Amino acid sequence: LHSEVAKTFRQQINKKEGICAIGGTANSSEGTQHSYSEEERFAFANWINKALEKDPDCKHVIPMDPNSDTDLFAAVGDGIVLCKMINLSVPDTIDERTINKKKLTPFTIQENLNLALNSASAIGCHVVNIGAEDLKEGKAYLVLGLLWQVIKIGLFADIELSRSEALIALLRDGESLEDLLKLSPEELLLRWANYHLEGAGCKKVNNFSSEIKDSKAYFHLLNQIAPKGDEEGEPPIVLDMSGINEKDELKRAECMLQQADKLGCRQFVTATDVIRGNPKLNLAFVANLFNKYPALRKPENQDIDWSLLEGETREERTFRNWMNSLGVSPRVNHLYGDLEDALVILQLLEKIKVPVDWSQVNKPPYPKLSANMKKLENCNYAVHLGKNKAKFSLVGIAGQDLNESKHTPILALMWQLMRRYTLNILEEIGDGEKVNDDIIVKWVNEKLSESGKNSSISSFKDKEISTSIPILDLIDSIQPASVRYDLVKTGDLTEEEKLQNAKYAISMARKIGARVYALPEDLVEVKPKMVMTVFACLMGRGMKKV
Repeated sequence: LHSEVAKTFRQQINKKEGICAIGGTANSSEGTQHSYSEEERFAFANWINKALEKDPDCKHVIPMDPNSDTDLFAAVGDGIVLCKMINLSVPDTIDERTINKKKLTPFTIQENLNLALNSASAIGCHVVNIGAEDLKEGKAYLVLGLLWQVIKIGLFADIELSRSEALIALLRDGESLEDLLKLSPEELLLRWANYHLEGAGCKKVNNFSSEIKDSKAYFHLLNQIAPKGDEEGEPPIVLDMSGINEKDELKRAECMLQQADKLGCRQFVTATDVIRGNPKLNLAFVANLFNKYPALRKPENQDIDWSLLEGETREERTFRNWMNSLGVSPRVNHLYGDLEDALVILQLLEKIKVPVDWSQVNKPPYPKLSANMKKLENCNYAVHLGKNKAKFSLVGIAGQDLNESKHTPILALMWQLMRRYTLNILEEIGDGEKVNDDIIVKWVNEKLSESGKNSSISSFKDKEISTSIPILDLIDSIQPASVRYDLVKTGDLTEEEKLQNAKYAISMARKIGARVYALPEDLVEVKPKMVMTVFACLMGRGMKKV
């Protein structure tokens, strides 16, 4: 009897909290419960319905019933919706020509899921513990975890100074642009909300969970950002603020969401999510408000060094996405500033099998007075490990360079970390055989000639690589008949044709199971470092007997 009571008690608790518990099915997980949040399922289903409502390729699953226990998980199962959502978050990540859309079979579904997972990884999602099978089976907590990462990357894409210069309006007295550039998207959003709350004469909020539960801050925020009709061609939207005096907090939240609906922003949260202060969904709600109605003016007269606002380079973005996809904590939003205490670098060293003695590492929160000294000690330790244990070439690079966010030394270290990581994977597949550039080139050429292809490469600087044809030929050698040569441009190519081939090649590599981080432009411009990683990943895929 006791255990029966315990069981029903647990069910009741879970019901009350809106948590769906799913018993384990795999042999290893019998008796384990992976819970997932029904609120998230409901929110994401609605968001995806809206995002893909006009997409003809998704008609077979959209619209989903957000109240259904199964619709969302089934919709993700063939990989098409996932690929589409990734492209909405980071446009052009996946070449649409590589998505299998018609007459799907278990094999072509598997390809779509490979494409989605490897592309998610390339935009910085942490997918190390998620496989295509998990998505095919609709494992709820893994599907929701991946969807949240993809949606969040899209919501946060423009909450960044180089993409939205008007965010400079959020500078406070005595603050420099560098201070603002260090903030994470979450911190910028909070500051944006407080900027508007201050404009309304309200007290500020410190989070989007416990402090927004009464909906009053939201009412004022919506009222501040609603178009007032002073912009050309933008009619005013008048909100009804009377609901702010509603005594019942659930009804008050509902009145507030009706006003958000007038702005086309009733997304992610229900009235219950607001009064419970669900942090994830409230963050998404506010990010969507910012994207639709930032309501900021770029300051005219401040002496601002606009050159600081250049967006990140492709190389910087690739390194950042690579780190984040490995699950470093905290997430890296700004390549240089976020490495100043070397904690992320030490985690990466550990991932390339360099033993890190964590008892020697200083961890936040750092003491106010000696914070920088503590961070510098970490940086010195990281450089010491890089030089002495990883045997990296770090000539003239000191811990201070990492601590002071010096670009060139950090990029040099990042490249060596990424290169070692890539080679380690190859060595694991090849039973510990040491691998270097020459060995990869030799393997590539042998594979191409074995398959009767005419292309070959002399090195990772070979100009032929700019056509992407050697890469497409290699993909077709690894998985015969996978490349549609009718889509490949040949002969004397224009830059645009080269780019089309490169987009196709990168997506095809991911589709056959290679976790490629490089971007199409890296192939067109023949960037030898990134080219090396593409061939190395393909070699790893080619050596695996899949």
